[in-house]
Amino acid sequence: MTTQVNGTESALIDQHTNAAEQNTELGKDEIYHLLQNERRRKVLEYLRDREGPVQMRDIAEQVAAWEHDTTVQALMSDQRQRVYIALYQAHLPKLDEEGVIDYNQSRGIVEKTPLANELAAHLELPDDDDDETDVESERPWGAYYLSVSGLSTLFIGASGLGLFGFGSIPHLLVALAVMSVYTALTFWQVLDNFETGDEE
Repeated sequence: MTTQVNGTESALIDQHTNAAEQNTELGKDEIYHLLQNERRRKVLEYLRDREGPVQMRDIAEQVAAWEHDTTVQALMSDQRQRVYIALYQAHLPKLDEEGVIDYNQSRGIVEKTPLANELAAHLELPDDDDDETDVESERPWGAYYLSVSGLSTLFIGASGLGLFGFGSIPHLLVALAVMSVYTALTFWQVLDNFETGDEE
């Protein structure tokens, strides 16, 4: 005997299948958003080396211990409670919504999905990459401005006192030269910041 599926049931099955297929990978923006929060990162760190269902309370206690740089046994009650509430109300539902975990809120059970492993692979990369980018792209602008200020002071002083042949240079020309140097340096800094922002 063949069981026929009516149109509504078929549509629901197709919708569920499509949703499951779409949730097999995360885009760059989704990864960034999910890893932007420290508590979500710590949840993924906790789940990384664990298989099967785990108690939500165990996750909350370990995350709280990491946050306060202590052990689970030494945690204060309010420290546990703050993390538990945040995970219960916001972070675990968000990870569940994105398909990273299966979260049974009523039973307090969490189980990671294959997407959790994908996210876990990015846990240490964003911070490391950002640090390297900052080191490579950050210029010592303070030193540049200090150097220009020192040279400008020397130039203006020499012009005012008539030292080193600067006395014959009009004061207006000296002022224009100093302003031009500062303008050029400022323009360089703005351009450098703009280019660095585009790369990120």
